[in-house]
Amino acid sequence: METKGSRSGVPAPRDANVRKVMTAQRNRDTAPELALRRALHALGFRYRVDLPIPGMPRRRADVTFTRWRTAVFVQGCFWHACPTHQHAPKHNSEWWRMKFDTNVRRDEETDAHLALLGWLPLRIWEHESVDGAVRRVIAALATRGHPLALRLDAHNLAPWLQAGTAPPRSAASPRSERRNSR
Repeated sequence: METKGSRSGVPAPRDANVRKVMTAQRNRDTAPELALRRALHALGFRYRVDLPIPGMPRRRADVTFTRWRTAVFVQGCFWHACPTHQHAPKHNSEWWRMKFDTNVRRDEETDAHLALLGWLPLRIWEHESVDGAVRRVIAALATRGHPLALRLDAHNLAPWLQAGTAPPRSAASPRSERRNSR
């Protein structure tokens, strides 16, 4: 059932259109990932993109806050078996079930590895709203002591998320104190 040039163990696609759609799937810079990154950047966060996971070849975090040891993964509902939206294809269903199980197991291994290294893994589903995802990232970073996240966590974020800007620095922020002491 394999076609010429296909990888070993991978069943042949049902037709050329299915192959075209599947090979066009992006593994980085997806629309949900870009929306999350834009919102975080607009709020003043700086991060690394597509950073390799230490000690795990071929595994990468979508958004990484290295100083606060937080790795964010934006997960596609189809590929990572979302409990809310995942549906198994009917064609080659057994192979797909094993593929999804392997993906979920790999995600769990990655999270466990990061936790052993003292990192906080955060999984965001593609169906989550950008505002909700940003709130989860801010809350996670606040637990790690990120100063901007701590400041934003104390504010009502709704108007800032809608405007796509960060609240102004308070007069008591460390940066303004440094400026005034010069």
